[in-house]
Amino acid sequence: MIRRRTLLAAVPLAGCGAAAVPSPASVPAAPTPAPAAPLPVEPISSVAFDRFVDGVKTEARRRGISQATVNAAFAGVQANRRVIELDRRQAEGGLPWEDYRDRIMVTPTRIQNGQRLYRENADLLRRIEQRYRVSPRVIVAIWGVETNYGGNTGGFGVIEALATLAWEGRRAAYFRNELFAALKIIDEGHIRAERMRGSWAGAMGQPQFMPSNFDRLAVDFDGDGRRDIWDSRADALGSIAHYFQRNGWREGESWGLEARPPAGFTLAGADTESRRPMRDFARMGWRTAAGGALPDGPDASVVLPSRGAGQVFLGHHNLRVIRRYNSPVNYALAVGLLSDRVG
Repeated sequence: MIRRRTLLAAVPLAGCGAAAVPSPASVPAAPTPAPAAPLPVEPISSVAFDRFVDGVKTEARRRGISQATVNAAFAGVQANRRVIELDRRQAEGGLPWEDYRDRIMVTPTRIQNGQRLYRENADLLRRIEQRYRVSPRVIVAIWGVETNYGGNTGGFGVIEALATLAWEGRRAAYFRNELFAALKIIDEGHIRAERMRGSWAGAMGQPQFMPSNFDRLAVDFDGDGRRDIWDSRADALGSIAHYFQRNGWREGESWGLEARPPAGFTLAGADTESRRPMRDFARMGWRTAAGGALPDGPDASVVLPSRGAGQVFLGHHNLRVIRRYNSPVNYALAVGLLSDRVG
């Protein structure tokens, strides 16, 4: 997964249990916890931050980053209080699954735009699929949920955001490593320092890669010599596909489906992490959400949305691969549902 933030708390993949309900809508939901209060932000010392940046510059030069890159990357950089506030808040974690799904991720507008862009980029997506053997529908869905198909890639300077988070101290070692990875990207000429913009946590471009993931997984699909996930649609979508290929995507397999549990199922009694053949679920009385017979397919686990009102899914291996891109279960389910609708 793209290790950069937590959109919603993950729920473990769960298995079958025993108690009483015929349809997902009647499965009793777990109580919704109250969101945690954001931690206070201490006063910012510009002197301390400037001293920290001087140390980073010195280490960057020792790592082989050019002086020109160091100068350009840190021009005008200051400790960003808003970045610290957002890091402490993580407000999305309190959203119920149904609001997250219907109001934010799998909206009619996002579906319609995804369908249009799927058609418009059919040739590019076909070539990407041929190279990486990853479903073009999931590529488009990731593109849609991460940045609204490239329309919202973030307004923070990546170097400033990462420097702030590396200095602030809560996850200093992680963000310090990401900061040096970002400087390397600039030094290699993939993007100019002033164009390197992204999320408050340093996630970049149309696929929202962290710099360390860029270094390992971004690709130059259009062949111009740069891995440009900001302005090259081919590089951005190709990089998403490469990420999934490297993380074990199984060609031709579904991510999963919404399902109707048998009588005797409760959320509280669900067995965790068990995987079973689909025919075993069918024998136990599981059906599709519409009440039909389950399709044949690879082994599956019961998947329960976090803070949900009773919707239940059967998830295959590829759902776990989506979670390697971003780990919260609700994120992965939203990607799966959107992918079913865009292609």
